[in-house]
Amino acid sequence: MSILNTFSLEGKIALVTGASYGIGFAIASGYAEAGAVICFNDLKQEFVDKGLKAYKEAGIKAYGYVCDVTKEEQVTEMVSKIEKEVGVIDILVNNAGIIKRIPMTEMSADDFRQVIDVDLNAPFIVSKAVIPGMIKKGHGKIINICSMMSELGRETVSAYAAAKGGLKMLTKNIASEYGEYNIQCNGIGPGYIATPQTAPLREEGNPFNSFIIAKTPAARWGTTEDLMGPAVFLASDASDFVNGHILYVDGGILAYIGKQPK
Repeated sequence: MSILNTFSLEGKIALVTGASYGIGFAIASGYAEAGAVICFNDLKQEFVDKGLKAYKEAGIKAYGYVCDVTKEEQVTEMVSKIEKEVGVIDILVNNAGIIKRIPMTEMSADDFRQVIDVDLNAPFIVSKAVIPGMIKKGHGKIINICSMMSELGRETVSAYAAAKGGLKMLTKNIASEYGEYNIQCNGIGPGYIATPQTAPLREEGNPFNSFIIAKTPAARWGTTEDLMGPAVFLASDASDFVNGHILYVDGGILAYIGKQPK
């Protein structure tokens, strides 16, 4: 097999959670271009329909499912449907997530629990549901969307950082527990990515925009396209001996102490 062919996802079935838009949509689009069949979920039918429309406009045939990934029964039902309608899942990307920017002393325990539920418990639930099929198939790839907050703390994101730090360790443990079954579990830690959600932060004159550019050796925000290559690599045969690793796609932020003040 040629080296380029090891990056092919031809014939593979990928489930990308919460991939109606944004980072999940970009990763799924990259997988489709590499040959994979795309499945995704969202909380409501209207969001699934919007996602299906976006995939169709991009020339991608995708299968959409209504599912709350924090509910084990719904996840089990979705995975069963995918196996019957599309096939056994080869690639799982745990992308669905939320963030609540609230100072810790002002955050309710319920808000904290909700972030943990979506960002940490859900990847456990979905991974648990797909691993048996991967074991039977003899291979599998699980990619968890971690964060720089898997390594760093920051104001107002106590729940998010706790969840993403936990997701980093869940990634390592899945790799440890199921590596012998030819299942690789790795994470991607995006840096600050230009999406519609971050548009207000990137406006000219916003101090946060200047802060991020100064803190990033690449001197720019990342794009969703910057995540496609790493995501394809971790889903492909090219990464068969990469397991339990978090690949930070951050333009160098975690490697950089920052500019000296003038």
